[in-house]
Amino acid sequence: MSEEYIIFEQPLNERIRTFLRLEFLFMRVDNALTGHSEMHHRDALDAMLNMLSVFERSDLKQELMKEIERLIANLSALENSPGVDQQALETLLSNLDQNLDALHIKKTSIGQRLRENEFLYSIRQRSSIPGGTCDFDLPAYHFWLQHTQTEQRAQQLQQWLAEFVSVRNAVEMSLRLIRSSVGFKEEVAKEGFFQRSLDANQPYQLIRVEIPGKANYFPEVSGGKHRFTVRFMLFDIQQRPQQTFDEIPFRLSCCAM
Repeated sequence: MSEEYIIFEQPLNERIRTFLRLEFLFMRVDNALTGHSEMHHRDALDAMLNMLSVFERSDLKQELMKEIERLIANLSALENSPGVDQQALETLLSNLDQNLDALHIKKTSIGQRLRENEFLYSIRQRSSIPGGTCDFDLPAYHFWLQHTQTEQRAQQLQQWLAEFVSVRNAVEMSLRLIRSSVGFKEEVAKEGFFQRSLDANQPYQLIRVEIPGKANYFPEVSGGKHRFTVRFMLFDIQQRPQQTFDEIPFRLSCCAM
């Protein structure tokens, strides 16, 4: 996102939905680790514990491996196509292979060592309760935050975060390839509404809508395998958004990789 434009994304399947949530959580950790206060480090750990919850809801390792294998197959089909930068393609395929190997090498489930850590387990137990990680609920957590030097806390958080490095690399590369698979095109939503059918034979993964940063409206995107719709809603912080009936120009990217 730039100051001039805002991009809204809508995943078209559960796998990409999970990838986007993980990307968001990794960004939260990165942002929290730029600070040095107790609250910054609380935020970083909270995001990592949320990642563990995401991993427990599905066999994410297998999903990542399937996605990378799918991307490798699609890119390999371009090797003999005219106009393809062979060196760039070989680099991409090599990076994907490395990500796949890293996931194969990791024999334990993602985040297993963190789940087995009694200190982190006690925090996870209380995290679902509003305010449940405050000082009187978790005196050991309070001690760690107050007693441990800032540099040591940051180092420990980085060690825990390293448990996710193979997953992070795979998620970030997959999303980067999907997003860059097609550029944006100019479109117009008549009376604030836009609908398009999708070719079921194409592997559409993600819908991206770009609007001016100064616009007073935002898109609500919904879709599935066969079609998607975009409704442009007027923003009002005091009440429920209402659809605009103006003609809205916007930029659209239907990502298929």
